[in-house]
Amino acid sequence: MNKAKTYSWKQLLVVSSLIFGMFFGSGNLIFPVHLGQLAGQNWLNASVGFAISGALFPLLAILAVVVTNSDGLYDLAKPVGKWYAALFLVLVHLTIGPFFGTPRTAATAFEMAAKPFLPEKFTTIGMLVFSALFFLCAYLLTVHPTRLVKYVGKYLNTIFLVLLAVIFFVAFIHPMGGLHQAADATYRSNALTNGVLEGYNTVDAVALLALSVTFVHAVRDLGLKNRQVTLLTAKAGTLSVAFEVVIYFGLVLLGAMSLNKLTLSENGGTALSQIVQYYLGNFGAVFLGVMVTLGVFTTAMGLVVSFAQDFHKLFPKVSYLTWLRLTTFVSFVVANAGLDNIIQWSLPVLMLLYPLSLALILLSLTARFFQRNPVIYQVTMLFTAVPAVLDMFANSPALVRQQSVVAALLAFYHHHVPLASLGLGWVVPTLLGYLISLLGYYGYQALTMKARENEQVNN
Repeated sequence: MNKAKTYSWKQLLVVSSLIFGMFFGSGNLIFPVHLGQLAGQNWLNASVGFAISGALFPLLAILAVVVTNSDGLYDLAKPVGKWYAALFLVLVHLTIGPFFGTPRTAATAFEMAAKPFLPEKFTTIGMLVFSALFFLCAYLLTVHPTRLVKYVGKYLNTIFLVLLAVIFFVAFIHPMGGLHQAADATYRSNALTNGVLEGYNTVDAVALLALSVTFVHAVRDLGLKNRQVTLLTAKAGTLSVAFEVVIYFGLVLLGAMSLNKLTLSENGGTALSQIVQYYLGNFGAVFLGVMVTLGVFTTAMGLVVSFAQDFHKLFPKVSYLTWLRLTTFVSFVVANAGLDNIIQWSLPVLMLLYPLSLALILLSLTARFFQRNPVIYQVTMLFTAVPAVLDMFANSPALVRQQSVVAALLAFYHHHVPLASLGLGWVVPTLLGYLISLLGYYGYQALTMKARENEQVNN
């Protein structure tokens, strides 16, 4: 009998690097820096809050895929219903893929790496050429998804981490000052909660559910089977997220210390640019541009591969290569045609998808306690969907938000549902629906068992 192939420490590190590289994008890099500036002396509480939603939730997403042995997002959501799983997969991938997330990677890279060096009159043509090359490279490197571990895990992400380490080394050897600066008004008393909300904006839990198909397939391509795939994916995910937490704390500290030399910036991108320029001068702009481009490029690769793999599974008559070409081309078009409008309409969809994703993660992690009973899935998701839809309306453009019926519903929702005014109104209804359905399940099981016992006694 052949002994099952086991994984090595080198494979563990490479897969950890792959997972990290696929979901650590520009938002993960710049949000913590701005958070540090806002939190000031309350940086620690804010960092813990950011780590909860920006790292713990994504880790739970990875574990949800692992413990259910799912082969992607569709399998994970299928207990709710096949129609729901298909719809959820399409919405998630279109939103974090070609309609929002993937075009945004190219736009961010252009803003940081090319635009500062171009005359304003060449900005439009510059973006066209840059994004064409960006997505052409993404396509060429993902035609064979089995090579993703080598490209991202071994090379691209390693270079990105080395560049980031240089910034940390220089900044902590020569800090801008202490951590005594006063916090912004919103972070003086609710630093932990606001940190959670800031990490919530990374949408990494949703992204990792979508990316799951890619890194699970990547692990299988190493020649591992069943339990070894599960163990390696779980350990690699945990290691990558733990490393991410360390980076988050470092970035928050950079932001907090920068207040001694810099004023509060409008966003994290500006703050990070100012910090790097402070330490590295004009060379810093080139350095940061290369680092950010590498960071978002690995994310783009993960997004286009997962899109093509999941859609090929859902619509098997269309090849992986065709889906890959479609998502890279649409991403290129969207990146150059009205991206701001796309973002305006995509953010409300993200507010809908995030609660549904977290509810699905909760159900998946505890599924063995109720044998993946579809009724529990359906009831919990129904209780989640109502506040999620209201959160979507609350973050919609004014044209939608200010409609009389919608405005009245939102006023009632924000006034009567706990945490709704913070954008977390789904939390209590989700837990309520989950507990009610779980109690109903166990109650039914107990009654069924009692009826069988009585039947045996009567017989």
